[in-house]
Amino acid sequence: MADTAPTAPPRSPLAHAADRLAAATRSSGGAVRLAELPFLTQVGVRLDPKGAAADAVGLELGLPLPVEPNTVVRSGQLTVLWLGPDEWLVVGPPGGRRELESRIRAACGDEPVSVVDVSAQRTTLLVSGARARDLLAHGCALDLHPRSFGPGSCAQTPLGRTQVVLVARDEPRAGFWVLVRASFAGYLTDWLLDAATEWLA
Repeated sequence: MADTAPTAPPRSPLAHAADRLAAATRSSGGAVRLAELPFLTQVGVRLDPKGAAADAVGLELGLPLPVEPNTVVRSGQLTVLWLGPDEWLVVGPPGGRRELESRIRAACGDEPVSVVDVSAQRTTLLVSGARARDLLAHGCALDLHPRSFGPGSCAQTPLGRTQVVLVARDEPRAGFWVLVRASFAGYLTDWLLDAATEWLA
């Protein structure tokens, strides 16, 4: 007999904090903007950057896999982050994880690769506004000056004692993505809100 029980809609790791993030954004007067970007598609890819699969995946996605350390390539709705010499994270809009994983696997053919859907592993926080860099600098040892960590940069780094993937978006005003494990998202949100108090009215 088919299961006819209603399926509850998915709940993001930071659904409970949405009102607090919105309130902080409003009271900062534009200094900081904090919001969750829930359910982004995230697919981890590992392959030989000099092999045929790398070129095939690039052609399939319409953008090359970045080979320069700690850089980001973006085209349309897809963003590819360099995580290591043979490791990337492909990020896309919500709802596309199965299709994206299938496309990458098909493009690789019989080449030795690893393609894993890690969408449920992390959520993403948007940190933007005039004081976004100052806010992140409270808990990040990286030099976040635009000359050192400008648009198109990414890094795996501790932020407020939480390991994250930090991404500087394409344009300075677009701010940063902070990709954090779902189990640490609540803690990191509390840390960000506490660190932002100096700019809140």
